[in-house]
Formats: sequence, C-alpha cells, structure tokens
Amino acid sequence: MISANDLSPAELAALLHFHADAGVEWLLEEEAIDRFAEFEAMKAARRPAAAQAQQQRPAAGERPAPGQAPPRPNAAARPAPAERAASGPQPAIPDGEAVQQARFVAETARSLVELKTAIESFGGCNLKHSARSTIFASGDAESGIMVIGSAPSAEDDREGMPFSGKSGQLFDKMLAAIGLTRSAILLTQVIPWRPPGNRAPSAAEMDICRPFIERQIGLAEPKAILLLGNFSARFFFGENDTIHGLRGRWKEIAVADCVIPAIASLHPQDLLTAPVNKRLAWNDLLIFQAKLKSLSLLRN
Repeated sequence: MISANDLSPAELAALLHFHADAGVEWLLEEEAIDRFAEFEAMKAARRPAAAQAQQQRPAAGERPAPGQAPPRPNAAARPAPAERAASGPQPAIPDGEAVQQARFVAETARSLVELKTAIESFGGCNLKHSARSTIFASGDAESGIMVIGSAPSAEDDREGMPFSGKSGQLFDKMLAAIGLTRSAILLTQVIPWRPPGNRAPSAAEMDICRPFIERQIGLAEPKAILLLGNFSARFFFGENDTIHGLRGRWKEIAVADCVIPAIASLHPQDLLTAPVNKRLAWNDLLIFQAKLKSLSLLRN
C-alpha cells in the first residue's frame, strides 16, 4: 500500500479528486473501529446457531419424521431477509413500470414545488440510489427563459444545484455577457441525478426521467430554451449528430402541447476542456440574446 507521505502534493490532490468523483464522501469513521475484534465477535455469535443446526440435522440415511420438511442446506449461515434487505439498495422496479409511475407522478404535479417534492420521493430510477442530491429547476419560473443542461456533475451532486464548480463559474460569465443572471432565468438539467462516474444515462434511465423534465417545461411555459451540451441537444432534437452539428440553429421542440423555439450550444465544461470553442459558444449566445430581445424577454 502506498503511504500518503510518499505522494507529492499534486499526486495527492489527484487521488482525492479521483475519490470524490467516484462518490467517496468520508475516508475515516467518526470513531476508531477494531474490525478484527468485530469479525471475531461475528464468528462467535454464529457458532451456537451452527451447532444447533448440526444437532437438528438428521444423520446420514435417516429420514425426516412424517410431516417434517427436510432441512435446507446451510440455513443457519444464510442471512435473514431483513439482513439481506439492509445490506444494500434494492433494485429499482422494472423499467416499464417505472416509466408509467414517472408519468403519473409528473402529470399529477400542479406546480414546480409539487413536482420537486414528487421527484425527491420517487424511487423508480437506479440513478437516485447512487446520487447524493436531486437536482431540480431553480431561478425565475416566470421569466420565460429556460436553460437546460445535460446531467449533474460531481460538483453539482455535492452542492445540490446545477452548474456548480468551475463550469458554473464560467456559465455565470456567459450569462452576464448577454445581460442575464441565474436568478433571472429558470435553470435545470435533463437528468435530476448524477450518473455514477459521469457516465452517459442509459436509454431506460432517459425514458424514466423524460416525464420529469417535460413537466418542468410544461409548468414553466418558457418562450425560448437554451440547451447546453451534446446530450441535452440530442435528447430534445432527437438527432444523433454531435453538438457541433446541432448548435447555433433555432429548432422547435414540442413539449406538453406547446411548441417552443430552442437553440443548442456547447456546455461550459466543453469550453473548459477546449477553450478554442469559446468563439462558437459566443456566437450562439448572441443568437440567443437576439431572440430574447425580439420576444421582449430581455431589454435592449
């Protein structure tokens, strides 16, 4: 095992970031635990039960008494159902049923507040079991302006809000460049829970989460939408092109019996990775700004 004393500050920081991205929250318990003594105590507790089971087991060739069921092998060593249930998160309900439940939950919510509560209580998506936070829409729902990202990052999951960390700082500067702030728009993400390791959501997870984001749009009734990131653009446009092929052009998306103009651009994280693309994002923001002015959603 490599000691922390053998690592350079840069290597130690990289290791800590790796653990944080993997979902590790605590490296130490509040109090010291003697795992060796704990293990010995568990073995001692199991010995009487194992001896009793051995005594009750019929000898070789001996048949059980009439009406007595034969003993199940290793029954004493098998954990009880309650112990198995507490050993880890239970699998989510079947995908088809989960989608139906998500639709019902979304449709019955009459406000964004009700929808937020319903999503936080929903347990039909596996992503929720590994995420720390449920990321929901924030900002001004009456603004008529909506910005939708892809899925929560590790920083979003820790902070409990969309566009946190360095990408959030860059996002704030992007908004300020066209005369907007977070509080002046409605900001949300397609997926409310961070996928483990920042992987792409599966098709089933997308289907389960779709009613939630569509209901957010239906309740807010925005006049214009800005989609940030490859996943968000593909999700709403229904196309498989990259963000470079989908960005910079207005398209109409149909949600909740409404047809809303939407434009896609690069996600702030993409710009941190490849700063050369900032000029493309700036052009998209100018197009978005012009649209908002034409709809009287932004002052000249």
